[in-house]
Amino acid sequence: MLDSTFFALFLVGLLGGTHCVGMCGGIVGALTFGGATRWSMHLAYNLGRIASYVLAGALAGALGAASLGLEGQIPARLILYVLANLMLVALGFYLIGVTQALAFTERAGQALWRRLQPLTRRFLPATSVSQALPLGLLWGWLPCGLVYSALASALSAGSAERGALLMLAFGLGTLPNLLLAGILLARLNHFVQQRVVRISSG
Repeated sequence: MLDSTFFALFLVGLLGGTHCVGMCGGIVGALTFGGATRWSMHLAYNLGRIASYVLAGALAGALGAASLGLEGQIPARLILYVLANLMLVALGFYLIGVTQALAFTERAGQALWRRLQPLTRRFLPATSVSQALPLGLLWGWLPCGLVYSALASALSAGSAERGALLMLAFGLGTLPNLLLAGILLARLNHFVQQRVVRISSG
């Protein structure tokens, strides 16, 4: 039976949608202006991104479970519980406009991103599903306070499987906003490229 944490993380992803569009808007634009006007392209990118969240959730859940296996389980469990809840409080501040509330987590992820970001260039401009999917897998590791706050819950999940499922719930919450943004941008790009629109604008 799934508990309320899964629904809560789904809502975090859904209600934090404007942040997601802001963070990933560049890659959505790169997909669109690279010729990605099909649902399949945007869906492939987003599935790759969510797959990275699931992998990160599994790693966080496994790490948390391993720490609980050490001596002195109660202090370790308490620390993980407090950390997860502090991250959720910071997320609340972030969503109401205190933009620096999660900035420290994004700085922490910069080292990994500096190694991964150059790899994205080989898939740009993305013109096929086979390019969009690995691009999404890489962009799923973009430093993001919203993602890291969800990962804090995965860290205290108690197992790799539960951590992965928690991040899946979060990722599915982010899907509507980013998928819709991509499709709307593609439609707009198609509209402005029409000859009659270009002539009228001129």
